[in-house]
Amino acid sequence: MNSLSSHVLDTTSGKPAAGMKLCLTTASGDSIEAVTDNDGRCKQWGDVEFSAGIYTLRFYCKEYLLEKHGESFYPHVDIAFEIQENGGHYHVPLLISPFGFSSYRGS
Repeated sequence: MNSLSSHVLDTTSGKPAAGMKLCLTTASGDSIEAVTDNDGRCKQWGDVEFSAGIYTLRFYCKEYLLEKHGESFYPHVDIAFEIQENGGHYHVPLLISPFGFSSYRGS
């Protein structure tokens, strides 16, 4: 069974990005909205079954970055990734600052 989590870290402050809105678009086209917790993490996707296919996580970072740093070059960051059949756990972290971002497949 596949599962998905995410973690957003603010590289300018060196702290988790709490309260950032996200939207997961599933392989079947459904959308699930969520918000990062106090540790910048998100793993609450309701009853979604993560079958094989292409997914997109949209991180709505503008509001967060404006509030914390007064500037945001990015209104949002989209990360598309592919889940394999019986791929296990997928962790999609986002490192964000007002003028840069990075992501990778975590564990």
